[in-house]
Amino acid sequence: MGLDELRTLITRHARPDATTALDGVLASKVVRSTPNTASMSGTLLALIAQGAKHLALGDRIHTYGAGQYLVASVDLPVTGHFVGASPERPALGFGLVLRPATVAELLLQAAPGELDPPPSGAPPAIAVSDAPTELVDAAVRLLRLLDRPRDAAVLAPLIEREIVWRLLTGEQGATVRQLGLADSSLAHVARAVRWIREHHAESFRVEDVARIAGMSVSALHRNFQAVTAMSPIRFQKQIRLQEARLLLTTHPHDVTGVGQRVGYESPSQFSREYRRQFGVPPSRDAARLRGTPLAAVPSLP
Repeated sequence: MGLDELRTLITRHARPDATTALDGVLASKVVRSTPNTASMSGTLLALIAQGAKHLALGDRIHTYGAGQYLVASVDLPVTGHFVGASPERPALGFGLVLRPATVAELLLQAAPGELDPPPSGAPPAIAVSDAPTELVDAAVRLLRLLDRPRDAAVLAPLIEREIVWRLLTGEQGATVRQLGLADSSLAHVARAVRWIREHHAESFRVEDVARIAGMSVSALHRNFQAVTAMSPIRFQKQIRLQEARLLLTTHPHDVTGVGQRVGYESPSQFSREYRRQFGVPPSRDAARLRGTPLAAVPSLP
């Protein structure tokens, strides 16, 4: 059991949208190196079985390859691309959506001293580590259940818990732990992130977002930057531009209207910031996206 079997299982079960018959379990196969693509990270574990990927969050760049895993504890706007993928040697990845309820349950069951003490500040929302053998083995056993649907309903939740436990007791335990703590710094930042995403088209004062998050303004700035690698204002800009790109797939001839819907009063500012983010002006990107609509489905970051 190991990366060889993990590669075989992912190759057999990968779908175009990366989902599988098991809720929250992802299997991704990419047959060509991709350009930088913007997406939301989700809250998940992503384990690479073959190939490599570059992922950018704000000013932070993460590179991870075969035998390494990435954890994301907040749903954040990221850009990334696979490198070196080809039909002969595709990039292969396993993913598991991390559920706060599962993390919280395991934290409650842990005996005193079993887990490292929590850090004093907010840990980064995205982190990369080498995958221990036990984590790879658990991922293999979970994917095996796709060939044994009769066993999946009983055994999949147990293996999911095992994987989360391996993460909690591993190098990135502090990042994963924050998902299950209602009063953690990350939980407060996540509250601010959620509000900004839901109100991305509106102007806001950082003081108001700090109040919603239950933090002082200085604490919000400090922890928001630590978690997301962005300021709240820059985060809002990222969300606006990603939402605009999605809207352009269905409204390719209304660039000005799309910019206004996501909160831009100035068409020139919208076009300038869109080009800076995606490399081409919105009108040209819309023409390209018309043939390849962006699907709002889970994917490996």
